[in-house]
Amino acid sequence: MMKQKRYSFKAVLLAVAVGGLLAAGPLAASESGNKTCLSQSASEKQARKLVAELRRELAPVEDKIRNHPFIKMLERGEAPRETLDGFAVEEFYIIQSDLRSQALLTSRFGVTPSGDFFRGLLEGERTAFDLICRFGAALGLDENALAAHDPRPGGQAFPNAVVSLAAFGSEAEAAAAFLLNFGVFGENTARMAVALQDKYGFAQQEVEFFTYFGTPIPGFEEAALAVIAAGLDKGAQPKEIKRAARLLQQYELQFWDTVAEVP
Repeated sequence: MMKQKRYSFKAVLLAVAVGGLLAAGPLAASESGNKTCLSQSASEKQARKLVAELRRELAPVEDKIRNHPFIKMLERGEAPRETLDGFAVEEFYIIQSDLRSQALLTSRFGVTPSGDFFRGLLEGERTAFDLICRFGAALGLDENALAAHDPRPGGQAFPNAVVSLAAFGSEAEAAAAFLLNFGVFGENTARMAVALQDKYGFAQQEVEFFTYFGTPIPGFEEAALAVIAAGLDKGAQPKEIKRAARLLQQYELQFWDTVAEVP
């Protein structure tokens, strides 16, 4: 019997937002007879080329993230319990920061077609905050206990970079950085969800934070490409778009290095 694929609330929400963005944006399809073709402008082609180049250029750092010793320790059941506490604390602070950043991006670009993209991410972060608090509670750390712990610089470099993107970056820089980052982060959290249940005895509902981010978002790449193309049309520079994605992925690796250490 084929297993039915389940999508998280974030995936469904983003699918709705993506539909609106693609319908209004430059990647909309046009019908000719019985065929549907995708009309691409120069900026849309450039956006696809940029993302393809970024994937090649960032492959080495993504491999380090994907094969991080912390993930492998978890899958063997060898990661100290304190590292799980540390992970929850870092994400508790990261998500609060990212909520503000996504709200700022929504404010900056909300009246443009790109606004749906950032609104979807904002709603996703709101749900993620509740889920990381649920994981913290499973560890014996309620919200007050999580807040009582200090985050570490290596864990917070990532959200600080997102703050800079939200305040000063173009919509193209932000969308490209998120597009390149979400895939590998999702891969790792999906693996963590399995390991936490199999090796550490957590219940499925206690690890929904990890399955939430590990669930693919339907249409997310096309939506991000549309935002990148819109930014290029407004003068965003390819070099700056690449720099934003490269730095955020390096900070992602720094995050995993940090959570691998006992606080």
